[in-house]
Amino acid sequence: MKKAITRYFHTLLSVFAVSCSQQVQTPVKNDNPPVASRFTDAKAANGQYISWIEHRIDDVDIGGVAISGSDGLIMGDLDMDGYPDIVSVHESDIEYDGIAKGHIRLAFGSADPDKWELVTLAEGEEAGAAEDADIADVNGDGWPDIIAACELEHLIYFQNPGKDIRAGNWPRVIPKVTEDRGSFIRVFFADFNQDGKLEVVAPNKGSQSGRRAQKSTPISWFEITGEMMGGSSWIEHELTRMNVPENARPVDLDGDGDQDILAGSRTEERIVWFENLGTNPISFKEHTINAFEDGTPYPITGVNVDFYDFNKDERLDIVVYHSPGKKKFGWIEQPDNFQDPWKLHHIGFTLPDSLIGVVLADINGDGNPDAMTGTYSGSPRDHDGEDRTVDDNIGRLAWFEHPGDPEGQWIRHDISRRIRGMFDKFVPIDLDKDGDVDFVSTRGNSYPYDGVFWLEQVRTREPVNRFTPARANESREVGLPTASD
Repeated sequence: MKKAITRYFHTLLSVFAVSCSQQVQTPVKNDNPPVASRFTDAKAANGQYISWIEHRIDDVDIGGVAISGSDGLIMGDLDMDGYPDIVSVHESDIEYDGIAKGHIRLAFGSADPDKWELVTLAEGEEAGAAEDADIADVNGDGWPDIIAACELEHLIYFQNPGKDIRAGNWPRVIPKVTEDRGSFIRVFFADFNQDGKLEVVAPNKGSQSGRRAQKSTPISWFEITGEMMGGSSWIEHELTRMNVPENARPVDLDGDGDQDILAGSRTEERIVWFENLGTNPISFKEHTINAFEDGTPYPITGVNVDFYDFNKDERLDIVVYHSPGKKKFGWIEQPDNFQDPWKLHHIGFTLPDSLIGVVLADINGDGNPDAMTGTYSGSPRDHDGEDRTVDDNIGRLAWFEHPGDPEGQWIRHDISRRIRGMFDKFVPIDLDKDGDVDFVSTRGNSYPYDGVFWLEQVRTREPVNRFTPARANESREVGLPTASD
């Protein structure tokens, strides 16, 4: 109780200090003030105002390791002490240079959400452009294991040793079938035949950037026929080939109790799903998802997706990006028949900023899923650039409030808009145990500020600044684009 009270007053003082400072520094007249320094108008279901405080977990200053290009993360209790831990991956690229280097990091949690023990699990070529990771107890010993996808190298599996876990000396293996096969970009564990043994599924987009003209590259699932640590025990099964496939996420899309796979291609601007036929051996049937708006086909991609039954018809709908050039996203409604068109419903946009991260969570506590989003700033990645303006594609954090009727007008609440920032993944979690949802995330494209952080949701009776940054010196915070406020 004492810690909770201390933390409560610390939060109030932080919000008050930043608010007072901003009132002094903001010019008398500013038609487009920085997003973070605007007073919040977002409200929780209880009528209190919602704002956000940024907390650093891992970066070059805190951890002493020059991590950059921070991308994916996953959370789980790795050491079984009752506190959530973090696996984060860092490409270590300021520019795509084709050099296999990177970091896979662990952050061990505690009762204090601002106290973490940081460990390097892998670095250099072993973690070559590490992009994504997953956690599961693969060998059934009760300890969560880790797999990571590396864009310039391979898949790599780490077996939890069960003791001296925080030393970082986990046994590891690179499956031979994945060696020198970059660019793996996503990876997931799943038990497709429900036999208690996990399989692995991963897309391979063919190059780190995905920009070179290429032949189709595979989306595959991997069967482990022997010991997990046996590099030759992994057998690859191709599901399909696409131009720049970027996702292959397990989900029970048809509601029959087994795991299907949702996949997507960036270049082809389409998504498909693979129906698990429930057979032994494991087999899948491919279905195209055709999204339509007012009877017209609409291009969609599935780099990051989420699932929810928005219209309460007992069928999962899918949150997707659509019309990528216009930087919009929405949800597509699952039809009665899988072959029929999926109706597109708009959620919102972040023009001119490019959406990259999206996750559903009930942010305001009204019982409906809202959407937290992050965007992807371009180069340069190690300085702001003199010519960058509010009308450029830069790094934004924003959440979209569910309107009650999911087909209605969602309300965008901008949190922060900095010249540099790429926010790929968000994990919703009440990290400070105060009853509202916070988010753990990674930030890239902004060295030396790349790394892992968490956003604390703060609720106050009166409006305060929308966002309190973790650093005094930062990439420049700006207002909203002139063409869209």
